[in-house]
Amino acid sequence: MNNKAKGYILGAIAAATYGMNPLFALPLYQAGMDADSVLFFRYLFALPILGFMIKVRGRDFKLKPKEIFPLVLAGLLVALSSLTLFQSYNYMDAGIASTLLFVYPVIVALIMVIGFKEKLTFKTILCILMVLLGIGLLYRGGDGSTLSLTGTVLMMVSALSYAVYIVGVNKSVLKGTATLKLTFYALLFGLSLFLVRVDFGKSLYIVDDWYLWGNLLALAVFTTTISFLCTTSAIQYIGSTPTAILGALEPVTAVFFGVIVFGELLTPRLALGMLIIILAVTFIIARTNIKTYMVRFRKMFPSLPIRKRKGNY
Repeated sequence: MNNKAKGYILGAIAAATYGMNPLFALPLYQAGMDADSVLFFRYLFALPILGFMIKVRGRDFKLKPKEIFPLVLAGLLVALSSLTLFQSYNYMDAGIASTLLFVYPVIVALIMVIGFKEKLTFKTILCILMVLLGIGLLYRGGDGSTLSLTGTVLMMVSALSYAVYIVGVNKSVLKGTATLKLTFYALLFGLSLFLVRVDFGKSLYIVDDWYLWGNLLALAVFTTTISFLCTTSAIQYIGSTPTAILGALEPVTAVFFGVIVFGELLTPRLALGMLIIILAVTFIIARTNIKTYMVRFRKMFPSLPIRKRKGNY
């Protein structure tokens, strides 16, 4: 197998492992665990794994004084993105929410245009219009009910927080920080938000069954470590742009598990809306300058589904 084939396979694995979150998270919610507790353990378990990876690669944990405050802000942005994402699942199906989250590269492009005077090209405008069309097609769910405004706002806050994080670390003193170290400290400082939300452990939900601890560990291993390593290796084999484009498999995988495992409805109209959004984001990654911002920070913080409700929208 040549290096190019290896790169595409690794890129696909990185996206697929991100989409495996529902398989590990659903039993946790069924056992009564809340999103804050899941996020707390997911961040907590990922830290020693990333720390081990840093040591194996011969890196150190030292920070420059000027990096500390930006890293705190980066961690809080990541945690806010995770939190609002999980809350949005109370109002919409996981497949639709994951597709809406995937518009974050478009938001990055808008931030670059508005905040950093990057040229607004016709292709960027076209992609933005395609995204709006796709969201319009998703406005009504598979059962005909209207998409929740609250859920949509939460989802957009999640995408906006992640987009600000991506631009911020590329336009600050963190630009030269090693990716592993950056991820480690972003998780560490992000963990503080969930520590507060679980009242410093007083309201933390502890699972009883041993296999549920396996699910928590799997969230850290598969959706962080394996996905991260495969993404890094794929970049080395095929470059950043093809790897970022392969990220389109993430919402596709989430939709697959949503339909097969959770019984979510997928009508032709919803499928068309999702396809238009995925194509628009793929075009904007491939055809604009923001591709240099995307891969280093792509989807290191996975989404989680919640139990099915009556009246999804």
